[in-house]
Amino acid sequence: MLSERMLTGVLRVLNRGYMSQSPIEITRLPDAEPGRQYSLYLHIPFCERLCPYCSFNRFLYGEDRARDYFRSLRTELERTAEYGYDFGALYIGGGTPTILVDELCTTIDLAKSLYPGIGEVSAESSPNHITDESIDALKDRVQRFSVGVQSFDDQLLQQMARYDKYGCSEAVFERVCSAAGKFPSLNVDMIFNFPSQTRTMLERDIELVKQTGANQTTFYPLMASPKNRRELARTIGVVDYGREAEYYRVIVEGLAPDFEPASAWTFSRDKGGMIDEYIVDYEEYVGVGSGAMSYLGGRIYNNTFSLDDYRNRIAAGRTAVAKAGKPYSTLGRMRYRFVTELFGLRLDKQKFRADFGVPIERAMPVELAFMKLSGGIATNDERWITLTPRGRYLLLVMMRETLATSNDHRDHERELLPAHEKVLLDDAGAFPCGPPPERLCPAK
Repeated sequence: MLSERMLTGVLRVLNRGYMSQSPIEITRLPDAEPGRQYSLYLHIPFCERLCPYCSFNRFLYGEDRARDYFRSLRTELERTAEYGYDFGALYIGGGTPTILVDELCTTIDLAKSLYPGIGEVSAESSPNHITDESIDALKDRVQRFSVGVQSFDDQLLQQMARYDKYGCSEAVFERVCSAAGKFPSLNVDMIFNFPSQTRTMLERDIELVKQTGANQTTFYPLMASPKNRRELARTIGVVDYGREAEYYRVIVEGLAPDFEPASAWTFSRDKGGMIDEYIVDYEEYVGVGSGAMSYLGGRIYNNTFSLDDYRNRIAAGRTAVAKAGKPYSTLGRMRYRFVTELFGLRLDKQKFRADFGVPIERAMPVELAFMKLSGGIATNDERWITLTPRGRYLLLVMMRETLATSNDHRDHERELLPAHEKVLLDDAGAFPCGPPPERLCPAK
């Protein structure tokens, strides 16, 4: 698709500027703006095994260092309460947040006691953590339980180094099914456009998602950083962005009418409810934990990626923020609003004008013209701009490229870690989490 290629090229240039960060020494984050509601993000950077395509801040799990980390996390959480933020929702990602369910529950309880305004909690998990014990502990604390499946195809699971962690597709499918109905929202995370993924594989994934009983699913395009794109090309093939739009159409049509779009890449059986990208419902957010990012006052702040540095900063009463970007210009903030609201499927023109003092048609004529000429705008009335299916795909491309640039930043930060922490990024020879695949899967 020509519009996708143009958009990808432009964003790879723009995002390098928007996402660039430099070391900074600050004593605290900015205070909250009166009357503004924020979202809170907690990062748990531990996994039993490390997926080769994942660029998030994550380390090999060890119980002692994980419990030590949770203690520091709760201290940072308490300190954040001094800044006056009103959080409407809590999102917990990783890593694997359910790596220590008792610590996770204690942390959720603390967050809700510190911030009574938190109405919904979303937590990520892995298939091997779907147990009666974890469900019983979390079902009254978590409203959106999101399970990272990525694919129900054994070949892809092996290429993603997930087969020996969680078992074959049948075992993963059964575990996801066992969580259906236990939470207000059960989300299944999937990946599409993996180099070796065929349309048949994708169509089977879609059908199995529908059979799990989950009421929400997120189909992410493969978001490889430049480093990961080179590694993927060397090992299993080049990412083919030329077929991404076709695969996206297969997903949209395959999930309908059971699932309706809730964002450009999230689909729900029920209208409303939390989605994966918290930036849609809350323009500004605070990130707590190693590697977590905050966006406040038009500026990005990034916590240190080093576990040791994080622990030492918190113990010394310092902020975990190690780097920050330059404050966005007015146009930069407008573009941020444009992408995040339309990613959530509609943009409020009246709110845009109230916040920026200018109608969006005058503020962003080039961006609107591109979306219109690309066939991306469904409606543009006095209040709302909404998207066509093509427009939703273009917003998926925008978010894909933005997060890929973030992944590039994370890759760079990992290169700066001390040697004893870099060892925790290599799980060669580590034991699989749970029984080997032949005990997890029925004989064939």
